[in-house]
Amino acid sequence: MFSAVGCSAPKKESRMSAAAVSAKEMPAQESWNVTLVVSDNGRTKTIVSARHASEYRQGEKQEIRLDGGLSVQLFNRDGDATLITAGRGIVHDNHDIEAFDNVVIRSADGTVIRTEHIWRTSHDRMIRSDKYVTISGPSRTIRGYGFESDEAMKHYRIFHASGEALSK
Repeated sequence: MFSAVGCSAPKKESRMSAAAVSAKEMPAQESWNVTLVVSDNGRTKTIVSARHASEYRQGEKQEIRLDGGLSVQLFNRDGDATLITAGRGIVHDNHDIEAFDNVVIRSADGTVIRTEHIWRTSHDRMIRSDKYVTISGPSRTIRGYGFESDEAMKHYRIFHASGEALSK
């Protein structure tokens, strides 16, 4: 379930005439300073915030495009959060989330992942990327192309990896 919190009223601005843009290319609605909350039986699972949101609909499909800075908090059953920040993102109608442009993921245990694009699938609550990634922790840094992880960043795989570790 999505609920919007703290949205400001849509602005009535148009840079192009309506005739020059097809209905498919125009958002059904826009909001500024938006926060979307995904909950299940009263328990918050995800909080998504952005400066600007545009909702696009095509038939039964819907997606919310977020820009101006994106923040996603993913909560596990214990209430610990993983924080994703990025330049922009998309929330799909099945609650999958994509993040683009300077993506940084911080887990509750201090693991930090940096990349340019990730997607988080809601059905298995996994985060994935096929782009260049850097995963940093207290004692190691791993780099490579592509990764997948649980939301808490406790169990991850990096593909085509290289890295460095501190030995004691």
